[in-house]
Amino acid sequence: MRILSGIFAAALFTSPALAQCGGGFNAFVKELKSEAVQQGFDTSTVNGFFKGVQQDNTVLKADRAQGVFQKPFIDFSRHLISANRIERGQTMSRKYDAVFDRIEREYGVSRGVLLAFWAFETDYGAFQGNFNTRNALVTLAHDCRRPELFRPQIFAAIELYDQGNFDPTRTTGAWAGEIGMVQMLPRDILENGVDGDGDGKVSLKTSAPDALMSGAKMLSGLGWQPGQPWLQEVTVPKQMDWSLSGPGKPRSVSDWQAMGVQARNGSLSNLPASLILPQGHNGPAFLAYPNFDVYFEWNQSFVYVLTAAYFGTRLEGAQIYDAGNPAQGLSGAQMKQLQSKLQAHGHNVGKVDGILGAGTRAAVQAEQARLGLPADAWPTTELLGKL
Repeated sequence: MRILSGIFAAALFTSPALAQCGGGFNAFVKELKSEAVQQGFDTSTVNGFFKGVQQDNTVLKADRAQGVFQKPFIDFSRHLISANRIERGQTMSRKYDAVFDRIEREYGVSRGVLLAFWAFETDYGAFQGNFNTRNALVTLAHDCRRPELFRPQIFAAIELYDQGNFDPTRTTGAWAGEIGMVQMLPRDILENGVDGDGDGKVSLKTSAPDALMSGAKMLSGLGWQPGQPWLQEVTVPKQMDWSLSGPGKPRSVSDWQAMGVQARNGSLSNLPASLILPQGHNGPAFLAYPNFDVYFEWNQSFVYVLTAAYFGTRLEGAQIYDAGNPAQGLSGAQMKQLQSKLQAHGHNVGKVDGILGAGTRAAVQAEQARLGLPADAWPTTELLGKL
């Protein structure tokens, strides 16, 4: 489920040819080998790493078949969050209580945050993926969709191999090259791998303490602020300036309260926060605090990030969100039609893929404001008709 973890961290390896991709696969591998030697890797190490490398078309199919992200938040979250996952999370919290206590002391990352990632990424380690990691990384770097994201991971994997911590023929994981219980890319492992169980090795596939400590260190490095909340459910008034809502629009809690935004339970934190309305002003509502932004360094899907953040709060005792009565959303085909119309109106929504991503949300909100509709960034058939 992860989408390119840690890719926004500072590059451990630099490459003058990051954008090169495509062409014959064998020629591409030859170029990679040459570049690895230029970076200082021994020729025998490079040859050993690439021996038997193959292009994996199943990786490309998986990369292009992420339709689950087209689901709206309520459907998506109900799909991922089950009673069994909550119960298992509570069991794992008790089983690794000492590990989570150590994580909270050393990195300030709350256990619910890591338990949610652990659940969504691999079902608490049960399903870690069976794609050959080396082949997956080389295939995705050769593909011209996002070579600049995957190519550096190949050289990180070579470094792990050189250290004796990566087997090119046997190391497996997710289709996008992530490894282990919380799904970390090779560069993440080099930068953030932690020996959590004290056995002298970093084993993210077999050791929960190693995986959890490493995930916590990565989140800390991405900017997680110790002891601070990340997401809180709120209630909103029937009327307000909905254009103020959306990720990346923080205001003081006192400002939100003055507009009628209130905590559904408990009290609001005294931190700047953005009002998140994943399915419009008649649906669920949350305040997202600064730590919420760190989630987007782990995964770029809005619906995944919000679901993971919300599940983290559930695992720490929050109640089930109030789904409200949101307006009927659009089908996949209608979303693509909407995106095309938004593009025709001069908005940059990225790829026309039927996914309500950040660019599409911003464009929807702008057009809603222009047309005199509630500017809550939730696309409806009414908006589609008016466009």
